[in-house]
Amino acid sequence: MPTQMAASLCTTFSPSTSKGVSLTVARECGQLVFLEGLKSSVDVFFRAQAEPHPLQFLREANAENLQPLYEFVREALKPVDDGDAAWRCPVLLVDNLSVLLSLGMGAVAVLDFIHYCRATVCWERKGNIVALVHDSGDTEDEENNILLNGLSHQSHLILRAEGLATGFCRDVHGQLRILWRTPSQPTTQRDRSLTYQYKIQDKSVSFFAKGMSPAVL
Repeated sequence: MPTQMAASLCTTFSPSTSKGVSLTVARECGQLVFLEGLKSSVDVFFRAQAEPHPLQFLREANAENLQPLYEFVREALKPVDDGDAAWRCPVLLVDNLSVLLSLGMGAVAVLDFIHYCRATVCWERKGNIVALVHDSGDTEDEENNILLNGLSHQSHLILRAEGLATGFCRDVHGQLRILWRTPSQPTTQRDRSLTYQYKIQDKSVSFFAKGMSPAVL
């Protein structure tokens, strides 16, 4: 039995190849449980469902219940056969949570979903959750701000990709801010941050210290 599993919830991503890792092979080997949001949403709208669908909220007016989606995650962590060992150190990938807001879910409902996922994945299975959230910088988007702030307070590692304050640059495409948080430490010692700049290549990304682009040197 593989020791690691990733359940990816997504609307545009397909399980082919990502960063040199064949997700199709991983899925065939039982290392990946994948829910493709775009395809699944079509099933919800146009096909009769004998059982609750993970995206059942799409058919419900003013729905604020993501329990079927959580149940999908919980069931994915169970052994396929009674004789198989349970997943160890699973990783839940959610790409991306902002889509749920666009589909009409409230920030509180999304945070509740993540809370239950953390209880199952992180605390019970000793795994991790990796979630993508968009930050447009629009202070008027209150729901997205609530979601972003709520997740930030719960996260131990925050990666924030952003553009350059100086605008477009041919050799530096943006910067990545990395923030580590250790809740058990005193307030003055619990946060540690680094900033790297990056350039997107054809098949990779180059990272370098801020102001140390090879083009500048």
